[in-house]
Amino acid sequence: MNSKPATNEPADNVPYHTLDHDEVLRRLESANNGLTSAEAAQRLERYGKNMLQETKTKSLLAKFIEQFKNVMIFILLAAAILSGILGEWTDTVIILLVVILNAVLGVIQENKAEQALEALKSMSSPMARIRRDGQVMEIKSEELVPGDIVLLEAGNVVPADLRVLESASLQTEEAALTGESLPSDKHAGVLEGTDLALGDRINMAYMSSSVTYGRGVGVVTATGMSTEVGRIAGFIAQAEQDVTPLQKKLDELGKYFTYIILGVCVVIFAVGILEGRDMLDMLLTSISLAVAAIPEGLPAIVTIILALGVQRMAKRKAIIRKLPAVETLGSTEIICSDKTGTLTLNQMTVEKLYINGQSMEATDAVKGESGGELLLQAMTLCNDSSIDESKESGTGGTDGKKEAKTAKTKSGKAIIGDPTETALVDYALSIGVDKRELEKQYPRKRELPFDSDRKLMTTVHEQGQGGEFRAYTKGAPDVLLSKCSHIYEAGHVVPLTEEHSRQITARNKQLADEALRVLAFAYRDYGELPGEMTPESAETELVFIGLCGMIDPPRDEVRDAVAVCRKAGIRPVMITGDHRDTAAAIAKRLGIIDDDRSVLTGRELDKISEADFAEKVTDYSVYARVSPEHKVRIVKAWRQKGKIVAMTGDGVNDAPALKSADIGVGMGITGTDVAKGVSDMVLADDNFTTIVVAVEEGRKVYSNIRKAIQFLLSANLGEVLTLFIATMIGWRILEPIHILWINLVTDTLPALALGLEKAGEDVMKRKPRKSSSSIFADGVGAGIVYQGIIEAGLTLLVYYWAHTHYDEGVAVTMAFATLGLLQITHAFNVRSNTKSLFQIGWFTNRFMLGASLISGLLLVLVIIIPSLNEWFGVKHLSGLQWGIVCGAAVAIVVIVEIVKLFLRVSGKGKTWD
Repeated sequence: MNSKPATNEPADNVPYHTLDHDEVLRRLESANNGLTSAEAAQRLERYGKNMLQETKTKSLLAKFIEQFKNVMIFILLAAAILSGILGEWTDTVIILLVVILNAVLGVIQENKAEQALEALKSMSSPMARIRRDGQVMEIKSEELVPGDIVLLEAGNVVPADLRVLESASLQTEEAALTGESLPSDKHAGVLEGTDLALGDRINMAYMSSSVTYGRGVGVVTATGMSTEVGRIAGFIAQAEQDVTPLQKKLDELGKYFTYIILGVCVVIFAVGILEGRDMLDMLLTSISLAVAAIPEGLPAIVTIILALGVQRMAKRKAIIRKLPAVETLGSTEIICSDKTGTLTLNQMTVEKLYINGQSMEATDAVKGESGGELLLQAMTLCNDSSIDESKESGTGGTDGKKEAKTAKTKSGKAIIGDPTETALVDYALSIGVDKRELEKQYPRKRELPFDSDRKLMTTVHEQGQGGEFRAYTKGAPDVLLSKCSHIYEAGHVVPLTEEHSRQITARNKQLADEALRVLAFAYRDYGELPGEMTPESAETELVFIGLCGMIDPPRDEVRDAVAVCRKAGIRPVMITGDHRDTAAAIAKRLGIIDDDRSVLTGRELDKISEADFAEKVTDYSVYARVSPEHKVRIVKAWRQKGKIVAMTGDGVNDAPALKSADIGVGMGITGTDVAKGVSDMVLADDNFTTIVVAVEEGRKVYSNIRKAIQFLLSANLGEVLTLFIATMIGWRILEPIHILWINLVTDTLPALALGLEKAGEDVMKRKPRKSSSSIFADGVGAGIVYQGIIEAGLTLLVYYWAHTHYDEGVAVTMAFATLGLLQITHAFNVRSNTKSLFQIGWFTNRFMLGASLISGLLLVLVIIIPSLNEWFGVKHLSGLQWGIVCGAAVAIVVIVEIVKLFLRVSGKGKTWD
């Protein structure tokens, strides 16, 4: 890439859509014949190549080093170093293994390369046809400069931002940029208003959009990072990477533990020195306390629980690209959703018809109606789309390339052409009328192509062997109606009266008010093939047939998904580049809004200050005709309210907002690579309902993470209290290696099993938790404290009894075994803070049973295997001694069950679970 960035100043300062042809060329210092090679070379040096800048990515080593920037990890490393200095190499090795394992898991989690800008670059047209030195030539699109004259035709990708100078039925597909599902008609005229949304700037063509119809000539107004796509790339690169609510809580947890650990260690060390104990001995004791206090397995366990959630969600069509997104979904309060392709099918569909003076649903028996066959023939024959038998129906997805011309259809056929025309052919196919058969029966002989100024299209077809011909015309209802003199009614052609015209006009308005795109159809018979076709001769004295209303319909399942969202306390918000009426109509169908007062357009939003909008953002649930900047502004306004925001989308225009949201949700099928590249989650089936499934899974994952945290911290608190009290009264109860083994073996597997608990039945009937809510709320903190005290008390009691009956080695071994088994049995308690194990079922989580057996076996093995017990400094235990240890382990279940019973009876259980 050219080292000099593209800084196309004219594009930033000049509203080219408001200037006429001559003024545009004057401002850009260009001409109809284009630039000279010398001028182009100078501008290329000034503006840089027509390419998007790349962002630097972190190296694998940098990602690995970042994993160690954690307070708890620093303390563990310090403990490892001290252990090595004091000759406790076993402790050092084990601690370092734990730290390195956590770092490796963190790198795996984050090693998802950012592909957004690469995807944007791939959308650029590799070559462009231009006028330069007065001649038409083809050059690499990266060499385009402001002022170049570009020639466009159907199938081209627009290589830069252009001001259209000439157009002949020119249409461009801009759905990925503006959010509009229909191609945009392009004209060369002058527009008024500097604040027009991109979709309304019909004399501009934008980089990465594709030409679907006609041809045109445009002058380059912006290249590279100064194009609209380039600006989006800039938003993507500048968007801040915020940490998730869970990450914030874990960071806070680390800070609290740092203060506690350092305080306790200082107190223990000071007390020991004052009592005259050996300094090295007290250092080892302090290290033991530090190791006991730090839940060193917590980062790895949280990561693994998230990863397990990712696997479950993948089976349900939600692909997670970034692990923390799983937890963030669980706290989502706002879902800002793009309309086209997300809430709707991104597929124009015939919905209503008007023939014989009456409206009817498209699902009704049209073929049986008088005039029905005639209307179907007009729909399919006066139509330039075609059925491609070489491939199956496309997905409708596009990255701005010409493959987008193949439409997604209900009939399952691949239909190539304009979305409006493909909808007509697809509808006819769905009720048994095949365009291919009709064309064989009524071959096309003449045509007047659609013209956006004329708003009509006419084709002439042979009507069999009798030398008769019929012309079909379709177009804008008001225009076509003015060309009609008769109407086909009840099987007869009768003069078109004023009453007919009023009825047709009223019906057209009614359909338009329902946000339907309305086309009118007419015909005219000829005794012989017309000669030269002109609009004046062919599009007059027509016989009106009927109207057809189309829309990009909402997905069938989305309304139910919206209802579930509302029940779960989640507010859906629609953000679209489409027109206000269309957006409002779709939103009402889906149950997002009840009236138009909740709709705001991009132009209206521009008139509201940041401060006022931050206050009023709750008043609106639908945003129409918006730009990428508006989407980011909406997302940020909700986040300023303290809400956790998810943003769904499939187009390039959605990418900045996807990255700005707490969680970006891209569409896997219709989504552009850009949108998927910046998303935290991708829906493999493009189904809005999958978001609800993902939210449910996210809530379940967060609940299970809290259970794992409660289990680990209560266990660590038990260890700290055990060591602290023992040290204060002069007992040498446990060594650092004992604590590390318990934390690695008897903590880790049960904690992971807690991550596989099933979701509660009411998980989607609760309000989302607030991002500010403590991780210790709802009984978690209280559970950690009292359960930790029970663990310490039982362990000290067993040690005291053993110390009075046996030697020091047996007492230490019994304390070690008791603390380890206590934590294994305690894992069953944490499955619920209020429900009894007998309510939940001992065997409903088979992973917990397996984890308990494995952890218990690993604990027992280091005691009974001679070489291991010498390494760990423990002794063999007799049957009585094992009986006492197991009795203490079971006792914690009995005690916690009594506490749960009290909570249920007192009515406090509702706030504890």
